[in-house]
Amino acid sequence: MSIIHRTTLKPTKLELLTTWLPSRPWYTGTGAPELTRAGGFRLDDPEGEVGIEFLVAVDSSGPEPVTYLVPLTYRAAPLPGAEHALVGTMEHGVLGPRWAYDGVHDPVLRSTLLALFEGRVQAQAQSLSDTPDHEVTHSFTGSGLTVPEGPVEVTEDRDGTGFALPDGTVLRLHRRPRPTAPEGAIGQVTGAWDAPDGTRARGVLASLRTG
Repeated sequence: MSIIHRTTLKPTKLELLTTWLPSRPWYTGTGAPELTRAGGFRLDDPEGEVGIEFLVAVDSSGPEPVTYLVPLTYRAAPLPGAEHALVGTMEHGVLGPRWAYDGVHDPVLRSTLLALFEGRVQAQAQSLSDTPDHEVTHSFTGSGLTVPEGPVEVTEDRDGTGFALPDGTVLRLHRRPRPTAPEGAIGQVTGAWDAPDGTRARGVLASLRTG
């Protein structure tokens, strides 16, 4: 299980995202976001080397608040070939320099997320060590998922981010979480976060569809 350290990060994750989010095609704002952390969860890297976090943040810069999903991976050294996916670098008070990546481009996050769809791993609390997050639910009605080997073509548009598995199944990350899974989905991961009005919101964070 990953250990959550109570320490400093310079810059903070939200400071990195304030600069990075406006460069994404699925960002709906017109300027710099005003971000608040609203929730999320973690997954454990089986090798214990890569931090994996699905962060939910709310942008209050526009007329209406917008909720974004940002899956991130944290590494102690640069990920070869992923310069385009670098969100930024941080100095961790315990672990030292950390390279933060848009996690959909990181093979460790991709394989671990597929394991979550199938129920082979347990989502972990975002800010507590060794604590399952039971608000994260998953479903999958297929016969088995194959982890892509080698480079993966990731596509981004106004609605989110996705990539295809070897059998043609498409995994979609809903950067603005959906109330329900898209039509024809054969799998989904849902989570919860704090809504701007103080209630607890739920939505679909990722889904699977046949090609």
